[in-house]
Amino acid sequence: MTPHLTPSRERWLLFTLAGIQFTHILDFMIMMPLGPQFTALFGISNAQFGLLVSAYTLSAGLSGLMAATYIDRFSRKRLLLTMYPLFGLATLACGLAPDYASLMVARVAAGLFGGILSALSQTIVADVVPFERRGRAMSVVMTSFSVSTVAGVPASLFLAAHLSWHAPFFGIALLVGLLSFGAWQSLPRLDEHLHHPERTGVWRSIGQVLAEPNHLKAFCVSGLMMFAGFTVIPYITIYLQSNAGMKASEVPWMYLLGGVATLVSARYFGLLTDRLGKVLVFQRLAVALGLPLMATTLSQGLPLWCLLLISMSLFTVMSGRMIPGMAMISSAVEPRLRGTFMTLNSAVQSASMGSAALVAGLIVGRNEQGQLTLYWVAGLLGVGASLLSAWLAGRLRLQSGPTVRV
Repeated sequence: MTPHLTPSRERWLLFTLAGIQFTHILDFMIMMPLGPQFTALFGISNAQFGLLVSAYTLSAGLSGLMAATYIDRFSRKRLLLTMYPLFGLATLACGLAPDYASLMVARVAAGLFGGILSALSQTIVADVVPFERRGRAMSVVMTSFSVSTVAGVPASLFLAAHLSWHAPFFGIALLVGLLSFGAWQSLPRLDEHLHHPERTGVWRSIGQVLAEPNHLKAFCVSGLMMFAGFTVIPYITIYLQSNAGMKASEVPWMYLLGGVATLVSARYFGLLTDRLGKVLVFQRLAVALGLPLMATTLSQGLPLWCLLLISMSLFTVMSGRMIPGMAMISSAVEPRLRGTFMTLNSAVQSASMGSAALVAGLIVGRNEQGQLTLYWVAGLLGVGASLLSAWLAGRLRLQSGPTVRV
């Protein structure tokens, strides 16, 4: 049995996982600020754009369900180094897509290969990092969201504005290639779960995960957590430009400032998670999310500085609750079932994001001036989901099992 990772190796592992998460998240996030371009270029409706956003998440959810049958049968490293390059090739296909239909197919492929990446990253963190430091470790990986908004989205929008909408996808594919090589060089074997003395068969593991009421509660919390934000996020750029009067050149500032705020606050939320408790911090942030969520949907007529302040608050709280949320959810299962559990959880999250975007697309309409209507109803739906997730979180049972050796 090999020893625990040294502090320096652990940091390098976390930074590598954060880089992989960065490209995975950016590939999904870049679709939303490009919404006005896609709706104009392809002549599609809000519902069709919602389907384009959902294509990735729904296929990622399907991929996660399929992965639950094999994730614990392979080395974490081997699986990561298979799925990640394939995800990069699918992202490259997105950049090469000439029309709406081919882009839809490429997004489905990217979701199929990328759907397991988040689950793998979170499983590796839960396998390697002790329970008492898992909040801080998860905050390092979750800063990928912040970095993608600080640097990734503005840079992608710059490329889209000065080259074409295809360019951001080419850039992401290039980064995937570089990070794949780095992961191959740096990641340890990560196969201790294959030698667990109580290891069971695949379908039996899935059955054991689904038969535990505490796991089902955790899946509900996870799904509601993602549903809450994605009733609003996919249409935020379209709303701010068509209703609130934000210029296209000002949109990158929203992501830049919001990303900086989440990057600065991530470590603070990680420390709070370990100090005050995962459930308590998550509940407070889930309740607090309601204010910026509704403010975003009712910001028409406000000056630019108000729009930026609201978006900063939304990104900070939405990203912040993911830190205690994922630390809490990953602690709701024993180590021998964690790979299967986290993969099923990733599928639940992806399906929830896709469902939220689809439902919001059916709610939100357009008036004769091209402005969005009933956006606040989608926001209200998100607030309800967030409050319900906070209530359910208080009924989860967490465990601080031993750290898996690598």
